[in-house]
Amino acid sequence: MKNFILITFTILALVVLSVFLFQSFKNKPGEINAHYAAPDTLIDKPEAGETPDLSQVLKTENMASPVFTVKVPQEASFAGEQVPLEIFYVREYFDRELTVNTYFHSSTILLLKRSSRWFPIIEPILAANNIPNDFKYLALIESGLQNVTSPAGAKGFWQFLRHTAREHGLEVNNDIDERYNVEKSTMAACSYLNEAYEKHRDWTLVAAAYNAGNRRITEELERQKVGSYYNLLLNDETARYVFRILAIKTIFENPEKYGFYPSDMELYPPIQTETITVNETVKDLIDFARDHKINYKTLKYFNPWLLKDHLPNRSRRIYEIKIPLNNAIYEKENLNAEK
Repeated sequence: MKNFILITFTILALVVLSVFLFQSFKNKPGEINAHYAAPDTLIDKPEAGETPDLSQVLKTENMASPVFTVKVPQEASFAGEQVPLEIFYVREYFDRELTVNTYFHSSTILLLKRSSRWFPIIEPILAANNIPNDFKYLALIESGLQNVTSPAGAKGFWQFLRHTAREHGLEVNNDIDERYNVEKSTMAACSYLNEAYEKHRDWTLVAAAYNAGNRRITEELERQKVGSYYNLLLNDETARYVFRILAIKTIFENPEKYGFYPSDMELYPPIQTETITVNETVKDLIDFARDHKINYKTLKYFNPWLLKDHLPNRSRRIYEIKIPLNNAIYEKENLNAEK
């Protein structure tokens, strides 16, 4: 009988010990098993729009991570023109686009990365043509700085339709499409924007006209008897258009405030190139690439305007083909060049 009682107590002791050890391993070192804590127990709750100290946000492991609303700036401008944020619907449109782009993390991170490579090419061309620097963000929202094609057939960083591209000096045919040439398409965009400014004398309306067309904006201004983009009733795409530009500009000018840290990102660095001038037919661009110690894929990356694997040139026009300098295609060499 005594042995039976002893065995029983031993088994109970082992069960209690097992439960204790299980709870000990379940919790993190030095942590007490906590229960749900109400939101008002947040430590040092940040102001809306500010980056929280994540190490201090939660008291317990069971509380969901908080989501903060984005704080709309008190002031905003586009191309030196003030945005009338005192009007409720203007502020709310801006709030919508700022929220979307702040929380669409993957998209905004990629825009930050690509802009590091392409803005240094776009910015001086805008400046040389007296276009406000803010218009670089127009290219960003048009294409994401990728050579994409829209459902309507617009192509390139600046999303030109075929006829508009030709009107502004770009060559577009079966062999060549200069909408894919960053420098030339940016110059064509400057031509379009300057013409639009001559009509509207207002850069915000110029941006809207880039989306909707000059005629449409002019007709709506006259029909609705107003003089500002912000007072026009437009289709949803054009109504959001300038606010999308403003949102991206706001985030890019102060990314840390909206939770993005470019210093910790692997931004895409500019790649140094040299220019090879040709004024005759190149029968085989694959051999041309090999002759310049690169492969065909690299040649096409820097010259996407070359649509075929050859370059016909019966009229002996002058074309400029870009070739990366030395080992510039290698990321390590690129980063060293940046330093």
